[in-house]
Amino acid sequence: MGRQSNGNGNGGPAPFDGSQRPLARSPLDDPRLLSGPFWGELRVFLAVAKAKSFNRAARQLGMSQPTVSRQVRRLQDVIGSQLVVSSANDITLTDKGLELAQALISLDEKLFEIAHELKAESRDAEGLVRVSVTEALAGLFLAPNLAAFSERYPKIQLHIRNPANLAAFRDNQTDIMISFQPGTGSVVSQRCGVVHLIPQASRDYVQRFGMPTRSNLESHFFLDTEYYSAKTGVWDGWQKAVARGEVSHYCDNSFAYALMAKSGLGIALLGSYTLADPISIPLDIDVHVPLPIFVLAMGERLQAKPIKLVFDWLCEIFAPTTPWFSPQLNLTNIPRAIGATLDRAAVIPPSGDPSED
Repeated sequence: MGRQSNGNGNGGPAPFDGSQRPLARSPLDDPRLLSGPFWGELRVFLAVAKAKSFNRAARQLGMSQPTVSRQVRRLQDVIGSQLVVSSANDITLTDKGLELAQALISLDEKLFEIAHELKAESRDAEGLVRVSVTEALAGLFLAPNLAAFSERYPKIQLHIRNPANLAAFRDNQTDIMISFQPGTGSVVSQRCGVVHLIPQASRDYVQRFGMPTRSNLESHFFLDTEYYSAKTGVWDGWQKAVARGEVSHYCDNSFAYALMAKSGLGIALLGSYTLADPISIPLDIDVHVPLPIFVLAMGERLQAKPIKLVFDWLCEIFAPTTPWFSPQLNLTNIPRAIGATLDRAAVIPPSGDPSED
């Protein structure tokens, strides 16, 4: 018969408990700072790594350039590794510097979240909310609806910016993101409507080069973008069509991309909402890319009232009940405006009825 075990490896009682104070101390009971005496230098180094310049970092921090340079040199001396390589115009991170900067970004984000959560406990609907969204969706849908939101919640500020990484929510250092794929882990994902990307050409393009069809793409020009280059299967139809013709220009700015198409520079793959401008003509070339819209946020961040209010507002804007974001593509009844948006947006000036052409 085997010997009995009193340890917890077989489900028995644990050998220690929290009442044994010397054996169950909190990290706050340890007076040492494990990071050492250079928290300030770490913050300065992160600013330099992001700005890629001592001068720009100094302006952002409200410090002099010599002070910034001196603190980075001190950090290098303490760590015993070179972190940056300076040139006449900018700085480059060494491998060790890049590793440290990436670790500090996560710490900076966490400190930002802590500060926001502390403010949320003592305030009502007040604070800054960061929203990452593409230029087109921000310009055509968020901006025109923001006045009504601000009137209702005057103390909530939005910081609208382009996503740094469309494939990874956490890499954007944001509170909320409009994405085309769900989040993972602790990221809350609210599925909304669908953006329907379809090939379009301007009337000017058609007058110059003729109507593009499935059988004549070899004689037509395309506007392409890095956004549509992924080898995921989603973009196969577009990539095959482009390969049959000739690329006239590339553009990775969604607003400029739409304006280039409007100027008659080529066939573009655009959201169906751009058809609110009669100058755009939908093309039947066997390409349709439906992209589901997701509003993403970290679960714990939604406890802050300003973030929850903005999150719910965005879900309403991109809801499937909005004609442009319905689950099924419908081009039979094209609105002449996106609610009160496209008719106000500078990118889509007023135009006459297409039947007059």
